[in-house]
Amino acid sequence: MIGQNRQKTLRLFALHEFIQDHFTKSDWIKVAYLTDSLELIEDHPRLLRSLDFKDDDYEGNSLQVLSKLISESNTNLYEIERFVEAKKATMNRPVRDVPEFVSTVQSIAPERVITFAPDVFRIPNKPVETNVLSVMMPFESKFSGTYLAIRNVCARLGIDCKRADDIWDNSILIQDVFDLIFMSRAVITDFTDRNPNVFYETGVAHTLGKLVVPITQSANDIPFDLRHHRALTYLPNAEGLLKLEKDLEKKLAKVFS
Repeated sequence: MIGQNRQKTLRLFALHEFIQDHFTKSDWIKVAYLTDSLELIEDHPRLLRSLDFKDDDYEGNSLQVLSKLISESNTNLYEIERFVEAKKATMNRPVRDVPEFVSTVQSIAPERVITFAPDVFRIPNKPVETNVLSVMMPFESKFSGTYLAIRNVCARLGIDCKRADDIWDNSILIQDVFDLIFMSRAVITDFTDRNPNVFYETGVAHTLGKLVVPITQSANDIPFDLRHHRALTYLPNAEGLLKLEKDLEKKLAKVFS
């Protein structure tokens, strides 16, 4: 029994040595799902925070959480070891000479590109769909008329219009949002009421090189840093939504031609 405990401790130390050097926040969340320990990892007061800020106590926090996971179940130890081995194999793969090009703003890859490896999101194994428009707006009833106006335009133009609440491919909503932006040809963002989620999603779309079409009920809701992007303004009444449809139809007809 003593020998088994020592062997288990050595496996723990070997895992921890790799984890503290190579794990990202996304890796911890994946491990949480594999070991059914999402509450332990997400609610830990310091683990993910110390990782984000590269604090000195991350080493101790990660060892504490890892020890608890392994002490609860031998199955957890095997699952984490399998995950680490898979990550090591991925890290050892040769880097592709030509990265995947997902921008829809430029038709050809520019001479200088940035290859990025997101920490919070997984890169989806999905192609960019040339006929998909994604819509980023609050999931509130007051925007139902706006979304219907957008869908009316898309129906006339034969465009596949999607919003994050139309899909459920991942357990984490923001991953579905990222997937949708990633695979879209263009993205409509509604800045009305300065919704922070929409601002965040607009930043993701810009980073992925997506063509973004901003709309808003008030130009004052557009932050200063985004005012150089031309936005379509509309009123949330019957006449205003009809005008929005006309303005969007002109814009989207060019984008999806």
